[in-house]
Amino acid sequence: MSSIWRYFFGDDTHKVKFGVRRLVMFLLCTVLFLLVWSIPPAFLGLPADFPVTQQRVVALFLFAALLWISEPIPAWVTSITVLVLMLLTVSDSGFSFFRDTSNPNLGVLMNYKTLLHTFADPIIMLFMGGFVLAMAASHVGLDVAVARVLLKPFGTKSENVLLAFILITGLFSMFISNTATAALMITILTPVLKTLPKDGKGRIALALAIPAGANLGGLGTPIGTPPNAIALKYLNDPAGLNLNIGFGEWVAYMMPLTFLLLFLSWLLLKRLFPFKQKTIHLVIEGDLKKGWKTRVVQITFFITILLWMFDKFTGIQAGVVALIPIAIFSLFGVINKHDLGKINWSVLWMVAGGFALGEGMRETGLAQTLVTSIPFSAWPAFVVIIASGIICWILSTFISNTATAALLMPILATVSTGMTVTLLPFGGEKTLLIGIALAASLAMMLPVSTPPNAIAHSTGFIQVRHMEIFGLLIGGIGLLIGYIALVLYGTLLW
Repeated sequence: MSSIWRYFFGDDTHKVKFGVRRLVMFLLCTVLFLLVWSIPPAFLGLPADFPVTQQRVVALFLFAALLWISEPIPAWVTSITVLVLMLLTVSDSGFSFFRDTSNPNLGVLMNYKTLLHTFADPIIMLFMGGFVLAMAASHVGLDVAVARVLLKPFGTKSENVLLAFILITGLFSMFISNTATAALMITILTPVLKTLPKDGKGRIALALAIPAGANLGGLGTPIGTPPNAIALKYLNDPAGLNLNIGFGEWVAYMMPLTFLLLFLSWLLLKRLFPFKQKTIHLVIEGDLKKGWKTRVVQITFFITILLWMFDKFTGIQAGVVALIPIAIFSLFGVINKHDLGKINWSVLWMVAGGFALGEGMRETGLAQTLVTSIPFSAWPAFVVIIASGIICWILSTFISNTATAALLMPILATVSTGMTVTLLPFGGEKTLLIGIALAASLAMMLPVSTPPNAIAHSTGFIQVRHMEIFGLLIGGIGLLIGYIALVLYGTLLW
Protein backbone atom coordinates (compact mmCIF):
# COMPACT_ATOMS: atom_id res chain seq x y z
CA MET A 1 0.00 0.00 0.00
CA SER A 2 2.84 2.40 0.77
CA SER A 3 4.27 2.01 -2.74
CA ILE A 4 0.85 2.70 -4.29
CA TRP A 5 0.54 5.77 -2.08
CA ARG A 6 3.96 7.04 -3.25
CA TYR A 7 3.08 6.34 -6.91
CA PHE A 8 -0.01 8.53 -6.85
CA PHE A 9 0.85 11.01 -4.10
CA GLY A 10 4.64 11.08 -3.89
CA ASP A 11 6.59 11.77 -0.71
CA ASP A 12 5.88 15.50 -0.73
CA THR A 13 2.80 16.23 1.39
CA HIS A 14 2.12 19.32 -0.76
CA LYS A 15 1.37 17.00 -3.68
CA VAL A 16 -1.28 14.99 -1.85
CA LYS A 17 -4.17 17.05 -3.22
CA PHE A 18 -2.95 16.58 -6.79
CA GLY A 19 -2.38 12.88 -6.11
CA VAL A 20 -5.93 12.42 -4.84
CA ARG A 21 -7.24 13.92 -8.08
CA ARG A 22 -5.10 11.50 -10.07
CA LEU A 23 -6.34 8.51 -8.11
CA VAL A 24 -9.99 9.60 -8.36
CA MET A 25 -9.63 10.14 -12.11
CA PHE A 26 -8.00 6.73 -12.56
CA LEU A 27 -10.79 5.03 -10.62
CA LEU A 28 -13.44 6.94 -12.59
CA CYS A 29 -11.87 5.87 -15.91
CA THR A 30 -11.77 2.28 -14.68
CA VAL A 31 -15.44 2.33 -13.64
CA LEU A 32 -16.52 3.73 -17.01
CA PHE A 33 -14.38 1.12 -18.77
CA LEU A 34 -15.98 -1.75 -16.81
CA LEU A 35 -19.45 -0.28 -17.39
CA VAL A 36 -19.04 -0.16 -21.19
CA TRP A 37 -17.43 -3.62 -21.09
CA SER A 38 -20.24 -5.33 -19.18
CA ILE A 39 -23.59 -3.69 -19.91
CA PRO A 40 -25.85 -5.15 -22.63
CA PRO A 41 -25.11 -3.69 -26.10
CA ALA A 42 -28.64 -2.29 -26.36
CA PHE A 43 -27.88 0.19 -23.56
CA LEU A 44 -25.08 1.57 -25.74
CA GLY A 45 -27.34 1.92 -28.74
CA LEU A 46 -25.82 -1.16 -30.36
CA PRO A 47 -27.57 -4.21 -31.86
CA ALA A 48 -28.40 -6.98 -29.38
CA ASP A 49 -26.16 -9.39 -31.33
CA PHE A 50 -23.19 -6.99 -31.35
CA PRO A 51 -20.02 -9.16 -31.17
CA VAL A 52 -18.54 -9.46 -27.69
CA THR A 53 -14.96 -8.94 -28.89
CA GLN A 54 -15.95 -5.70 -30.63
CA GLN A 55 -17.64 -4.40 -27.48
CA ARG A 56 -14.49 -5.20 -25.51
CA VAL A 57 -12.38 -3.23 -28.00
CA VAL A 58 -14.81 -0.29 -27.73
CA ALA A 59 -14.40 -0.40 -23.94
CA LEU A 60 -10.61 -0.63 -24.17
CA PHE A 61 -10.48 2.21 -26.67
CA LEU A 62 -12.60 4.38 -24.35
CA PHE A 63 -10.38 3.40 -21.42
CA ALA A 64 -7.22 4.43 -23.31
CA ALA A 65 -8.79 7.68 -24.53
CA LEU A 66 -9.90 8.73 -21.05
CA LEU A 67 -6.51 7.88 -19.51
CA TRP A 68 -4.58 9.67 -22.26
CA ILE A 69 -6.72 12.78 -21.93
CA SER A 70 -6.81 12.96 -18.12
CA GLU A 71 -3.30 11.47 -17.57
CA PRO A 72 -3.72 10.04 -14.06
CA ILE A 73 -0.92 7.67 -15.10
CA PRO A 74 1.85 8.26 -17.70
CA ALA A 75 0.74 7.89 -21.33
CA TRP A 76 3.14 5.02 -22.03
CA VAL A 77 1.80 3.12 -19.00
CA THR A 78 -1.69 3.46 -20.48
CA SER A 79 -0.49 2.02 -23.78
CA ILE A 80 1.20 -0.98 -22.18
CA THR A 81 -1.77 -1.63 -19.90
CA VAL A 82 -4.28 -1.55 -22.76
CA LEU A 83 -2.08 -3.75 -24.96
CA VAL A 84 -1.78 -6.39 -22.22
CA LEU A 85 -5.53 -6.27 -21.58
CA MET A 86 -6.12 -6.85 -25.29
CA LEU A 87 -3.80 -9.87 -25.24
CA LEU A 88 -5.66 -11.34 -22.28
CA THR A 89 -9.23 -10.59 -23.36
CA VAL A 90 -9.60 -10.36 -27.15
CA SER A 91 -6.77 -12.51 -28.50
CA ASP A 92 -6.59 -16.24 -29.20
CA SER A 93 -4.03 -16.52 -26.39
CA GLY A 94 -6.12 -14.88 -23.69
CA PHE A 95 -7.85 -16.40 -20.69
CA SER A 96 -10.00 -19.33 -21.76
CA PHE A 97 -13.17 -17.88 -20.21
CA PHE A 98 -12.74 -14.76 -22.41
CA ARG A 99 -12.64 -16.86 -25.57
CA ASP A 100 -15.59 -19.15 -25.01
CA THR A 101 -16.37 -20.31 -28.56
CA SER A 102 -19.75 -21.70 -27.43
CA ASN A 103 -20.99 -18.11 -27.30
CA PRO A 104 -22.52 -17.39 -30.75
CA ASN A 105 -21.93 -13.65 -30.30
CA LEU A 106 -18.27 -13.96 -29.33
CA GLY A 107 -17.01 -12.52 -32.61
CA VAL A 108 -13.49 -12.75 -34.06
CA LEU A 109 -10.53 -13.26 -31.74
CA MET A 110 -7.28 -11.52 -32.64
CA ASN A 111 -4.10 -13.41 -33.42
CA TYR A 112 -1.93 -12.70 -30.37
CA LYS A 113 1.17 -12.48 -32.60
CA THR A 114 -0.38 -9.51 -34.39
CA LEU A 115 -0.53 -7.61 -31.11
CA LEU A 116 3.01 -8.57 -30.12
CA HIS A 117 4.27 -7.52 -33.55
CA THR A 118 3.31 -3.91 -32.79
CA PHE A 119 6.45 -3.74 -30.60
CA ALA A 120 8.56 -4.50 -33.68
CA ASP A 121 6.55 -2.57 -36.24
CA PRO A 122 8.76 -0.97 -38.94
CA ILE A 123 7.75 2.46 -37.61
CA ILE A 124 9.07 1.50 -34.16
CA MET A 125 12.37 0.49 -35.81
CA LEU A 126 12.41 3.79 -37.68
CA PHE A 127 12.17 5.74 -34.45
CA MET A 128 14.75 3.58 -32.73
CA GLY A 129 17.22 4.29 -35.52
CA GLY A 130 16.53 8.01 -35.18
CA PHE A 131 17.18 7.87 -31.42
CA VAL A 132 20.47 6.03 -31.92
CA LEU A 133 21.65 8.46 -34.62
CA ALA A 134 20.97 11.38 -32.27
CA MET A 135 22.79 9.63 -29.42
CA ALA A 136 25.86 8.90 -31.56
CA ALA A 137 25.96 12.49 -32.87
CA SER A 138 25.92 13.78 -29.30
CA HIS A 139 28.70 11.37 -28.22
CA VAL A 140 31.19 12.74 -30.76
CA GLY A 141 30.04 16.37 -30.61
CA LEU A 142 28.64 16.33 -34.13
CA ASP A 143 25.43 18.09 -33.10
CA VAL A 144 27.22 21.07 -31.51
CA ALA A 145 29.72 21.29 -34.38
CA VAL A 146 26.94 21.35 -36.96
CA ALA A 147 25.04 23.98 -34.97
CA ARG A 148 28.14 26.21 -34.88
CA VAL A 149 28.71 25.90 -38.62
CA LEU A 150 25.06 26.52 -39.50
CA LEU A 151 24.62 29.51 -37.19
CA LYS A 152 27.75 31.34 -38.34
CA PRO A 153 26.44 32.58 -41.76
CA PHE A 154 23.53 34.43 -40.13
CA GLY A 155 25.83 37.06 -38.60
CA THR A 156 25.12 39.10 -35.47
CA LYS A 157 21.98 41.10 -36.34
CA SER A 158 19.36 40.20 -33.72
CA GLU A 159 16.56 39.38 -36.17
CA ASN A 160 18.89 37.18 -38.21
CA VAL A 161 20.04 35.33 -35.09
CA LEU A 162 16.37 34.70 -34.26
CA LEU A 163 15.84 33.27 -37.76
CA ALA A 164 18.98 31.16 -37.37
CA PHE A 165 17.75 29.56 -34.14
CA ILE A 166 14.35 28.80 -35.63
CA LEU A 167 15.76 27.25 -38.81
CA ILE A 168 18.59 25.31 -37.16
CA THR A 169 16.30 23.99 -34.43
CA GLY A 170 13.80 23.02 -37.13
CA LEU A 171 16.49 21.28 -39.18
CA PHE A 172 17.78 19.31 -36.19
CA SER A 173 14.22 18.38 -35.20
CA MET A 174 13.72 16.66 -38.55
CA PHE A 175 16.19 13.94 -37.57
CA ILE A 176 16.58 14.23 -33.77
CA SER A 177 13.76 14.08 -31.21
CA ASN A 178 12.03 17.39 -30.54
CA THR A 179 12.90 17.17 -26.86
CA ALA A 180 16.61 16.46 -27.43
CA THR A 181 16.79 19.24 -30.01
CA ALA A 182 15.14 21.75 -27.68
CA ALA A 183 17.46 20.77 -24.81
CA LEU A 184 20.55 21.21 -27.01
CA MET A 185 19.50 24.57 -28.45
CA ILE A 186 18.38 25.98 -25.09
CA THR A 187 21.84 25.11 -23.71
CA ILE A 188 23.40 27.15 -26.50
CA LEU A 189 20.89 29.99 -26.17
CA THR A 190 20.62 30.47 -22.39
CA PRO A 191 23.91 32.41 -21.95
CA VAL A 192 22.79 34.73 -24.78
CA LEU A 193 19.38 35.36 -23.17
CA LYS A 194 21.06 36.52 -19.97
CA THR A 195 22.94 39.26 -21.83
CA LEU A 196 19.84 40.81 -23.46
CA PRO A 197 18.10 43.85 -21.92
CA LYS A 198 15.56 42.89 -19.26
CA ASP A 199 13.12 45.55 -20.43
CA GLY A 200 13.22 44.30 -24.04
CA LYS A 201 11.06 41.63 -25.66
CA GLY A 202 13.80 40.10 -27.79
CA ARG A 203 14.67 37.37 -25.35
CA ILE A 204 11.02 36.28 -25.31
CA ALA A 205 11.23 35.85 -29.08
CA LEU A 206 14.48 33.89 -28.83
CA ALA A 207 13.17 31.63 -26.06
CA LEU A 208 10.01 30.89 -28.09
CA ALA A 209 12.12 30.26 -31.20
CA ILE A 210 13.23 26.93 -29.74
CA PRO A 211 9.79 25.29 -29.29
CA ALA A 212 8.63 26.87 -32.57
CA GLY A 213 11.54 25.34 -34.47
CA ALA A 214 11.37 22.00 -32.65
CA ASN A 215 7.61 21.53 -33.03
CA LEU A 216 7.32 22.73 -36.63
CA GLY A 217 10.59 21.23 -37.85
CA GLY A 218 9.41 17.76 -36.92
CA LEU A 219 6.90 17.90 -39.78
CA GLY A 220 9.67 17.63 -42.37
CA THR A 221 10.45 13.91 -42.07
CA PRO A 222 8.61 10.76 -40.97
CA ILE A 223 10.94 10.44 -37.96
CA GLY A 224 10.66 14.10 -36.96
CA THR A 225 7.77 13.48 -34.56
CA PRO A 226 5.69 10.41 -33.60
CA PRO A 227 2.41 11.65 -35.21
CA ASN A 228 4.18 11.63 -38.61
CA ALA A 229 5.21 8.03 -38.18
CA ILE A 230 1.75 7.03 -36.99
CA ALA A 231 0.19 8.68 -40.06
CA LEU A 232 2.67 6.88 -42.33
CA LYS A 233 1.83 3.59 -40.60
CA TYR A 234 -1.87 3.85 -41.47
CA LEU A 235 -1.33 5.32 -44.92
CA ASN A 236 0.96 2.43 -45.89
CA ASP A 237 -0.83 -0.38 -44.04
CA PRO A 238 -1.12 -3.27 -46.59
CA ALA A 239 -4.35 -4.36 -44.92
CA GLY A 240 -5.74 -0.81 -45.05
CA LEU A 241 -5.07 2.15 -47.33
CA ASN A 242 -1.83 0.68 -48.76
CA LEU A 243 -0.70 3.95 -50.41
CA ASN A 244 3.03 3.10 -50.36
CA ILE A 245 4.36 6.53 -49.37
CA GLY A 246 8.15 6.49 -49.04
CA PHE A 247 10.44 8.43 -46.69
CA GLY A 248 11.76 10.52 -49.57
CA GLU A 249 8.27 11.21 -50.90
CA TRP A 250 7.16 12.52 -47.51
CA VAL A 251 10.21 14.79 -47.34
CA ALA A 252 9.72 16.08 -50.90
CA TYR A 253 6.22 17.30 -50.11
CA MET A 254 6.42 18.24 -46.44
CA MET A 255 9.84 19.94 -46.36
CA PRO A 256 8.70 23.06 -48.33
CA LEU A 257 5.63 23.41 -46.09
CA THR A 258 7.82 22.99 -43.00
CA PHE A 259 10.23 25.76 -44.00
CA LEU A 260 7.31 28.03 -44.92
CA LEU A 261 5.83 27.56 -41.43
CA LEU A 262 9.24 28.13 -39.83
CA PHE A 263 9.63 31.37 -41.78
CA LEU A 264 6.13 32.50 -40.76
CA SER A 265 6.94 31.79 -37.12
CA TRP A 266 10.00 34.05 -37.48
CA LEU A 267 7.85 36.88 -38.89
CA LEU A 268 5.36 36.45 -36.06
CA LEU A 269 7.95 36.36 -33.29
CA LYS A 270 9.90 39.39 -34.43
CA ARG A 271 6.64 41.33 -34.82
CA LEU A 272 5.14 40.26 -31.48
CA PHE A 273 8.38 40.57 -29.48
CA PRO A 274 10.70 43.12 -31.15
CA PHE A 275 14.37 43.34 -30.16
CA LYS A 276 15.70 46.31 -28.23
CA GLN A 277 19.31 45.21 -28.74
CA LYS A 278 20.19 45.23 -32.44
CA THR A 279 23.13 42.78 -32.37
CA ILE A 280 23.83 39.47 -30.60
CA HIS A 281 27.20 37.76 -30.29
CA LEU A 282 27.05 33.98 -29.94
CA VAL A 283 29.62 31.85 -28.14
CA ILE A 284 29.05 28.11 -28.64
CA GLU A 285 31.12 25.82 -26.43
CA GLY A 286 32.07 22.26 -27.33
CA ASP A 287 34.09 20.76 -30.18
CA LEU A 288 33.83 17.88 -32.59
CA LYS A 289 35.88 15.04 -31.15
CA LYS A 290 38.80 13.78 -33.16
CA GLY A 291 39.21 10.11 -33.99
CA TRP A 292 37.95 7.28 -36.13
CA LYS A 293 34.65 6.96 -34.22
CA THR A 294 33.69 10.46 -35.29
CA ARG A 295 34.38 9.49 -38.91
CA VAL A 296 32.23 6.38 -38.49
CA VAL A 297 29.33 8.51 -37.17
CA GLN A 298 29.66 11.07 -39.97
CA ILE A 299 29.74 8.47 -42.76
CA THR A 300 26.92 6.41 -41.23
CA PHE A 301 24.78 9.51 -40.75
CA PHE A 302 25.27 10.48 -44.39
CA ILE A 303 24.57 7.00 -45.76
CA THR A 304 21.48 6.51 -43.59
CA ILE A 305 19.90 9.79 -44.65
CA LEU A 306 20.76 9.05 -48.28
CA LEU A 307 19.08 5.62 -48.07
CA TRP A 308 16.03 7.16 -46.40
CA MET A 309 15.72 9.83 -49.06
CA PHE A 310 15.96 7.38 -51.95
CA ASP A 311 14.05 4.44 -50.48
CA LYS A 312 11.82 4.24 -53.56
CA PHE A 313 14.91 3.66 -55.73
CA THR A 314 16.78 1.24 -53.46
CA GLY A 315 13.68 -0.72 -52.46
CA ILE A 316 14.85 -0.81 -48.82
CA GLN A 317 12.05 0.05 -46.41
CA ALA A 318 12.78 2.99 -44.08
CA GLY A 319 12.42 0.81 -40.96
CA VAL A 320 15.07 -1.57 -42.28
CA VAL A 321 17.42 1.34 -43.07
CA ALA A 322 17.00 2.53 -39.46
CA LEU A 323 18.63 -0.69 -38.22
CA ILE A 324 21.84 -0.01 -40.18
CA PRO A 325 23.21 2.70 -37.83
CA ILE A 326 22.26 0.60 -34.80
CA ALA A 327 24.31 -2.31 -36.16
CA ILE A 328 27.28 -0.18 -37.24
CA PHE A 329 27.48 1.88 -34.04
CA SER A 330 27.20 -1.26 -31.91
CA LEU A 331 29.84 -3.08 -33.97
CA PHE A 332 32.36 -0.23 -33.76
CA GLY A 333 31.68 0.59 -30.12
CA VAL A 334 30.18 4.03 -30.74
CA ILE A 335 27.27 3.00 -28.52
CA ASN A 336 27.14 0.32 -25.83
CA LYS A 337 24.53 -1.50 -23.78
CA HIS A 338 24.24 1.44 -21.38
CA ASP A 339 23.40 3.75 -24.30
CA LEU A 340 20.67 1.39 -25.48
CA GLY A 341 19.10 1.75 -22.06
CA LYS A 342 18.89 5.52 -22.64
CA ILE A 343 16.67 5.16 -25.71
CA ASN A 344 13.31 6.80 -25.12
CA TRP A 345 11.46 3.50 -24.71
CA SER A 346 8.41 5.23 -23.24
CA VAL A 347 7.74 6.91 -26.60
CA LEU A 348 8.18 3.61 -28.45
CA TRP A 349 5.81 1.77 -26.12
CA MET A 350 3.34 4.63 -26.31
CA VAL A 351 3.27 4.34 -30.12
CA ALA A 352 3.07 0.52 -30.01
CA GLY A 353 0.01 0.71 -27.74
CA GLY A 354 -1.71 3.00 -30.21
CA PHE A 355 -0.92 0.60 -33.04
CA ALA A 356 -2.36 -2.27 -31.00
CA LEU A 357 -5.67 -0.44 -30.61
CA GLY A 358 -5.77 0.11 -34.36
CA GLU A 359 -5.10 -3.58 -35.00
CA GLY A 360 -7.83 -4.47 -32.50
CA MET A 361 -10.37 -2.36 -34.36
CA ARG A 362 -9.40 -3.95 -37.66
CA GLU A 363 -9.03 -7.63 -36.72
CA THR A 364 -12.16 -7.91 -34.59
CA GLY A 365 -14.19 -6.35 -37.39
CA LEU A 366 -15.01 -3.20 -35.40
CA ALA A 367 -13.48 -1.00 -38.09
CA GLN A 368 -15.68 -2.55 -40.76
CA THR A 369 -18.73 -2.24 -38.52
CA LEU A 370 -17.95 1.45 -38.04
CA VAL A 371 -17.63 2.04 -41.78
CA THR A 372 -20.84 0.24 -42.70
CA SER A 373 -23.00 1.60 -39.87
CA ILE A 374 -22.18 5.30 -40.24
CA PRO A 375 -22.78 6.93 -43.66
CA PHE A 376 -19.48 8.77 -43.84
CA SER A 377 -19.65 8.93 -47.63
CA ALA A 378 -22.75 11.12 -47.29
CA TRP A 379 -20.97 13.64 -45.07
CA PRO A 380 -19.18 16.66 -46.60
CA ALA A 381 -15.52 15.63 -46.82
CA PHE A 382 -14.42 19.20 -46.15
CA VAL A 383 -16.22 19.17 -42.79
CA VAL A 384 -14.63 15.87 -41.73
CA ILE A 385 -11.13 17.10 -42.68
CA ILE A 386 -11.38 20.46 -40.93
CA ALA A 387 -13.21 19.13 -37.86
CA SER A 388 -10.66 16.35 -37.33
CA GLY A 389 -7.78 18.85 -37.60
CA ILE A 390 -9.32 21.24 -35.09
CA ILE A 391 -10.14 18.41 -32.65
CA CYS A 392 -6.56 17.14 -32.91
CA TRP A 393 -5.13 20.64 -32.38
CA ILE A 394 -7.28 21.20 -29.28
CA LEU A 395 -6.51 17.78 -27.78
CA SER A 396 -2.76 18.10 -28.50
CA THR A 397 -2.72 21.42 -26.66
CA PHE A 398 -3.56 19.62 -23.42
CA ILE A 399 -2.28 16.06 -23.88
CA SER A 400 0.61 14.35 -25.66
CA ASN A 401 0.52 14.82 -29.43
CA THR A 402 1.54 11.17 -29.73
CA ALA A 403 -1.43 10.10 -27.60
CA THR A 404 -3.74 12.30 -29.67
CA ALA A 405 -2.48 10.82 -32.94
CA ALA A 406 -2.70 7.28 -31.58
CA LEU A 407 -6.28 8.01 -30.55
CA LEU A 408 -7.48 9.62 -33.78
CA MET A 409 -5.50 7.89 -36.55
CA PRO A 410 -7.14 4.44 -36.42
CA ILE A 411 -10.59 6.03 -36.40
CA LEU A 412 -9.83 8.33 -39.32
CA ALA A 413 -8.05 5.59 -41.27
CA THR A 414 -11.26 3.59 -40.97
CA VAL A 415 -13.42 6.60 -41.80
CA SER A 416 -11.38 7.35 -44.94
CA THR A 417 -12.14 3.93 -46.41
CA GLY A 418 -15.81 4.88 -46.47
CA MET A 419 -15.12 8.31 -47.97
CA THR A 420 -12.65 7.52 -50.76
CA VAL A 421 -14.69 9.20 -53.50
CA THR A 422 -15.76 12.29 -51.55
CA LEU A 423 -12.20 12.88 -50.27
CA LEU A 424 -10.65 12.92 -53.77
CA PRO A 425 -11.38 16.62 -54.54
CA PHE A 426 -9.56 17.52 -51.31
CA GLY A 427 -6.46 15.40 -51.82
CA GLY A 428 -7.77 12.01 -50.72
CA GLU A 429 -6.95 10.05 -47.59
CA LYS A 430 -3.51 11.66 -47.37
CA THR A 431 -5.00 15.06 -46.60
CA LEU A 432 -7.13 13.60 -43.81
CA LEU A 433 -4.37 11.64 -42.04
CA ILE A 434 -1.37 13.91 -42.69
CA GLY A 435 -3.61 16.78 -41.55
CA ILE A 436 -3.73 15.12 -38.12
CA ALA A 437 0.08 15.03 -37.95
CA LEU A 438 0.14 18.69 -39.01
CA ALA A 439 -2.43 19.74 -36.38
CA ALA A 440 -0.58 17.84 -33.64
CA SER A 441 2.69 19.67 -34.39
CA LEU A 442 0.96 23.05 -34.46
CA ALA A 443 -0.40 22.65 -30.91
CA MET A 444 1.97 24.74 -28.78
CA MET A 445 -0.13 27.15 -26.73
CA LEU A 446 0.82 25.91 -23.26
CA PRO A 447 3.94 24.68 -21.45
CA VAL A 448 2.24 21.27 -21.12
CA SER A 449 1.52 21.03 -24.85
CA THR A 450 4.95 19.64 -25.78
CA PRO A 451 8.29 18.97 -24.03
CA PRO A 452 10.03 21.75 -26.06
CA ASN A 453 7.44 24.20 -24.71
CA ALA A 454 8.12 23.05 -21.16
CA ILE A 455 11.89 23.36 -21.68
CA ALA A 456 11.55 26.89 -23.06
CA HIS A 457 9.20 27.92 -20.24
CA SER A 458 11.64 26.57 -17.65
CA THR A 459 14.20 29.23 -18.64
CA GLY A 460 12.05 31.82 -16.85
CA PHE A 461 12.29 34.27 -19.74
CA ILE A 462 8.76 33.71 -21.04
CA GLN A 463 5.33 33.66 -19.41
CA VAL A 464 2.38 31.46 -20.29
CA ARG A 465 0.54 34.40 -21.89
CA HIS A 466 3.42 34.88 -24.34
CA MET A 467 3.18 31.24 -25.33
CA GLU A 468 -0.60 31.45 -25.66
CA ILE A 469 -0.49 34.48 -27.98
CA PHE A 470 2.13 32.99 -30.27
CA GLY A 471 0.66 29.46 -30.10
CA LEU A 472 -2.82 30.65 -31.03
CA LEU A 473 -1.59 32.69 -34.00
CA ILE A 474 0.83 30.14 -35.43
CA GLY A 475 -1.75 27.38 -34.83
CA GLY A 476 -4.53 29.18 -36.69
CA ILE A 477 -2.33 30.41 -39.55
CA GLY A 478 -0.53 27.08 -39.76
CA LEU A 479 -3.74 25.06 -40.00
CA LEU A 480 -5.06 27.33 -42.76
CA ILE A 481 -1.87 27.29 -44.85
CA GLY A 482 -1.13 23.63 -44.06
CA TYR A 483 -4.50 22.34 -45.21
CA ILE A 484 -4.39 24.50 -48.35
CA ALA A 485 -0.98 22.99 -49.15
CA LEU A 486 -2.18 19.44 -48.47
CA VAL A 487 -5.20 19.89 -50.72
CA LEU A 488 -3.00 21.31 -53.50
CA TYR A 489 -0.50 18.46 -53.08
CA GLY A 490 -3.28 15.91 -53.15
CA THR A 491 -5.11 17.26 -56.19
CA LEU A 492 -2.12 18.33 -58.31
CA LEU A 493 0.87 16.19 -57.33
CA TRP A 494 -0.01 13.03 -55.36
